Amino acid sequence: MVLFDGLPGAEIIVAGLGDLEAGIESVPALLVSIGAPRLKRLGVAIARVEADPEHRLYRLLLQDGADGAHARYNALVRRLVSFEPALACVA
Repeated sequence: MVLFDGLPGAEIIVAGLGDLEAGIESVPALLVSIGAPRLKRLGVAIARVEADPEHRLYRLLLQDGADGAHARYNALVRRLVSFEPALACVA
């Protein structure tokens, strides 16, 4: 998406939007679902939102390895938090 080019974390947001549209539960899709309220206010069209995305994301990360799940979860949320204000500046 051209609007997102160069924004921090854009690649994971674009992937999440595509996964949500395709009905795929993925790390990017759940991250977009977490940020959906603010992203929608910023004009991002989101096909659907996963229920309980915070817990589902953490459980998905646990499947990849319990040792790093908490750190990965926090890193992903930081990417979302970096993306949102950057988008607000260009939206």
